[in-house]
Amino acid sequence: MVFTSLYACKQTSTVQQSGISPADYFKDTTAGVKTGGVQMVTINTPKGKFHVWTKKIGNNPKIKLLLLNGGPGATHEYFECMESFLPAEGIELVYYDQLGCGNSDNPKDTAMWSLPRYVEEVEQVRQALKLDSSNFYLLGHSWGGILAMEYAQKYQHNLKGLIISNMMMSVPDYGKYANDVLAKQFDPKVLAKIRAIEAKGDFKNPEYMQLLLPNFYAKHICRIPLDQWPEPVNRSLGKLNESLYVTMQGPSEFGVAGKLVKWDRMADLPKIGVPTLSIGGQYDTMDPKHMEKVSQLVQNGSYLYCPNGSHMSMYDDQQVYMAGLIKFIKGVDSGEKKVKI
Repeated sequence: MVFTSLYACKQTSTVQQSGISPADYFKDTTAGVKTGGVQMVTINTPKGKFHVWTKKIGNNPKIKLLLLNGGPGATHEYFECMESFLPAEGIELVYYDQLGCGNSDNPKDTAMWSLPRYVEEVEQVRQALKLDSSNFYLLGHSWGGILAMEYAQKYQHNLKGLIISNMMMSVPDYGKYANDVLAKQFDPKVLAKIRAIEAKGDFKNPEYMQLLLPNFYAKHICRIPLDQWPEPVNRSLGKLNESLYVTMQGPSEFGVAGKLVKWDRMADLPKIGVPTLSIGGQYDTMDPKHMEKVSQLVQNGSYLYCPNGSHMSMYDDQQVYMAGLIKFIKGVDSGEKKVKI
């Protein structure tokens, strides 16, 4: 009980330092029947109306962090690790399953898997949740980083802070890094087998994933031992919408072959004036030097380097990732444009 009390006191002190009391942070301010923060948002699309799932954790009028999951086609669930860090700092979390993902509607129509349409979806979610430039922080991880940057290119006036986590801002550069750097780290015999399967388009071959899991995923996606991968990660990836993933990314994580194959925003990064944090991991599928360059090209950039991190740096370099994310958000909240991480 002594340790519990000490922990509670520490939590209270930290939250109060954020400018909001624990009672206010955890108070449910919604009207009507309480849903634990869940709100289904109706979105208008060229194919009609659909519903996407959101869930708010905490209540801070000044700091609201909307999370864009990766994949494409995974779910919000792998972000659940943030609940162990951000609420104690008074940061409001907003989970969101994009259309076709997790708890949201799935129209099962590949014409709907379009980057411009997803940008408008994010904007409709923002409006429904009443987020604005006084409080709206947008974090996109992996594919979500592409979506976050594309959103910022059109709607940065709605943002208070932007976080691009583990995603290069040029898919051609990403493909080049996979071929020129990551592929060379494979055992040549293993790589030859992988390339042979890909050349045949035999992605359903069980040997393909048997080769990728120990030689690629365990080294570059999440460096925690495969048999100990965090349950939220397994749960999220286990629900991956394959149609969405293959349409946008292509059939392999090892390179890109879908609709995103030519996406490149490097030349447009200087247009981004909103405070921006770029996050890179040493062992990531994304070049950490490229991620640092992103922070230098935007007008008000900060860079968070995770020396032990891979693509899921929020898990395999968790303390560094979370401390840097919190420092950035709190720095921007206090008026800093460039936060030294």
